[in-house]
Amino acid sequence: MEKHRGFPGRLPGTDYQFTIRRGHKDGATRLVARERYADRRAPDRRADAAFMEALWQHFGEAPFVRGNLDAGRLSWLFGREVVAAEDPFDPESYDALLRIDVDRARIAFPDIFA
Repeated sequence: MEKHRGFPGRLPGTDYQFTIRRGHKDGATRLVARERYADRRAPDRRADAAFMEALWQHFGEAPFVRGNLDAGRLSWLFGREVVAAEDPFDPESYDALLRIDVDRARIAFPDIFA
């Protein structure tokens, strides 16, 4: 499992984690596209925005390895702002390649790309 050095571990002042310390012995947690409803709590929306901003600052438009990025946090963006960068894509692999869909990310998080 690749560790993304310099990537923030969590949203400051909260327990919303962005990375994991070590891989699970049975393999990576499956990435699934989670629906973000309009009535989500403000802290959850802030965590999504902060995670997206960290992804953008750390990787930009280049494809990146999932590595130690938290599956739960990735799943809130997966399938929309973060998409598979390889075919076939294995959603249960730490080595899976992802990329930011910049057009969709600009719409969902305009403050980050301003």
